[in-house]
Amino acid sequence: MRSGAKVAVIGGVFVLVVGGVGYGAYNVLDGFGGSGGGGTDGRSTSAEVKTGPPSKAEISETSKKFLKAWAAGQASAASQLTNNAVEAEPALSGYSALAHVTEAVITPGPATGSKVPFTVKATVSFEGKSKPWSYSSELTVVRGLTTGRALIDWKPSVIHPDLADGETLKTGEASTPSIEALDHNGRVLTKEKYPSLGPILDTLRKKYGQKAGGTAGIETWIESANENTPDKTLLTLTKGRPGKLQTTLDAGIQAAAEQAVKRFGETSVAAVQPTTGAIRAIANNRKDGYNAAMSGRLAPGSTMKIVTAAMIVQNGLGSAGSKVECPSTVSWEGVVFHNLKDFSIADGTLREAFARSCNTAFIKPIKPLGDRAGTALGQEARDYFGLGQDNWKTGIESFDGSVPESSGAETAASYIGQGKILMSPLNMASVTATAKNGAFKQPYLVAQDLDDRPFATARKLPGNVAEQLRQMMRYTATSPSGTGTTAMAGVGGDKGAKTGSAEVDSQSTSNSWFTGFSNDLAAAAVVQSGGHGGDAAGPVVAQVLRAGP
Repeated sequence: MRSGAKVAVIGGVFVLVVGGVGYGAYNVLDGFGGSGGGGTDGRSTSAEVKTGPPSKAEISETSKKFLKAWAAGQASAASQLTNNAVEAEPALSGYSALAHVTEAVITPGPATGSKVPFTVKATVSFEGKSKPWSYSSELTVVRGLTTGRALIDWKPSVIHPDLADGETLKTGEASTPSIEALDHNGRVLTKEKYPSLGPILDTLRKKYGQKAGGTAGIETWIESANENTPDKTLLTLTKGRPGKLQTTLDAGIQAAAEQAVKRFGETSVAAVQPTTGAIRAIANNRKDGYNAAMSGRLAPGSTMKIVTAAMIVQNGLGSAGSKVECPSTVSWEGVVFHNLKDFSIADGTLREAFARSCNTAFIKPIKPLGDRAGTALGQEARDYFGLGQDNWKTGIESFDGSVPESSGAETAASYIGQGKILMSPLNMASVTATAKNGAFKQPYLVAQDLDDRPFATARKLPGNVAEQLRQMMRYTATSPSGTGTTAMAGVGGDKGAKTGSAEVDSQSTSNSWFTGFSNDLAAAAVVQSGGHGGDAAGPVVAQVLRAGP
C-alpha cells in the first residue's frame, strides 16, 4: 500500500486523506478481503436469486459500501458493487490517477426510493497546486438481473453529474489556453453574465484558443468523447493568461436576448446584422442546454412564406399587389390544407395574404409549376437565400437549413414551412436579413480572416423582388390585420415581420415562430409548444429588436 494514506469513518461520513501520490489499499469494507483493495466475485451467496426492487435496508447498505470503497480509493471493490464493473473500475480509478483527487469527503443523504444523493468535498492537486472542489451527485440502487444482488446502477454521472458515457475526468495543463471573448465593441462577454454563451464560449476556446495568444492554466475538466464537442472545465487550479478573441456579438443585444428567452421555456433566438451577416446575439432557454438557436432543426411554419413569396414573384406567379385567392381550404393530391380556423380573404392581395398568413394563398399559385413544384422552393432557398447546402462557416457548429425536393402533398406542405423543411432561428434570421438587405450575407460569429475559412455565397435578389418582400413584411408588422402588428408595436424604425406556427406530431400545441427586422438588425425565435407565432415568439423577437440600432 501507499504510505501516508488514511481512511476514517465519522458519523456516516466517509473521509479519505492521501499523503502520497495514490490511494492506500486498505481493507476497510466488511466482506472485502486482500491487501490489494478487495473485491467480490459478483455471485449471490443465496441459493435463491432475489427478485423485485431492492429493500430500504439493501439500498442503504449497498450505497454506503460503494461510497466507502470509492472514498477509500478501492476502485476494484467499488466497481464490484455496480452492475457494470468493467466500465466502472477504470472510471473510479481515474478519479485519483487522472483527475488527481487527493482528498475526498463523501456524505450520503437520505434515500428517495432507490436514489441516494450525496455530496463530495474533495481536494485536487497537480504539480504542487491544490484547490478544494465540491459538488453533488446521486446514485441508484437496482436489483442485479442475474445475481439478484442489490447493486449500483452504473453511470459515469455517479462520479460527477456532468460526466457522460465515453467522457473522462482529467486534471492537468489545459489542452488550449482560455479566452477572453469580446463583443464587436470590445466589451467582455462571460458565461456568468450571459449564460446562453457558455457552450459557445467553450467551443470558441477549443477552436481558437491557440490562435488567441493566451497561455494555458491548470484545470480539472471533462474530456469530451467527441472531438467536435468542447471540453468542459469544472475547476481552475491556476489561471493561465487568456487570449483575447473578438466576436461579432453585441453585449447590449445579447443581454436583451438573454432576458427575452426567459419569457418561455424551450425558447431560442438569434439576431444578425443584415448588411454584414454579423451575428449579434444567440440565446437559448432549454433544459438540455442545446444551442438550438444555431443548430436546431425544426419546421419553421409560415415564416418560410418569405422564401415562398420570393419564389412566387420570381416565377411570375404573383406579386405583392396582385389579387390572390385565399379560400378557407385547398386540396393538393387528395390532402386538404386549412387556414387557421378556416378563415378566408375575399378579393385580397398577396400582401394581405402574407400579413394574415393565409396558407391556401401560398399553395394554390404553385400548381401551375407542375413537375417543378417539388424543386422550385429548394432552388429559390439555395440560389438566393444561401440555405440548404451545408456550407455555412459561422465559426462554430451550426445548421444552414434543409429544403429538400418533395413530392405529393409534402410539396404543398413545404411552401407553408411544414413537410420536410427544417430550419433554426439563425436560418430564419438570415432569411429576414436577406430580404431586408436584398442579398444574402452568411452569418458569422468570428472574423473570416481568423482562420481563412470560406463563406457561403448566393445570388443577389432582383431589386423588385427584395422590395416586395420588404413591403409584405412591413405590412405584417404595421397593418391592423397583420399577425405581427401587436408584437412589433413597441419596435421603432423601419420594421417588418412574419409569424409562423408549426405543427409537430408529438405535440398537442404547435411551435411558435416569429421573425422580424428593425433598421439594420434581423432576428428570429422559436418557442416550442408556444402556439401562434405572434403570441410567444413575437414578444421574444421584439425585445431583441428594441435593443438594436
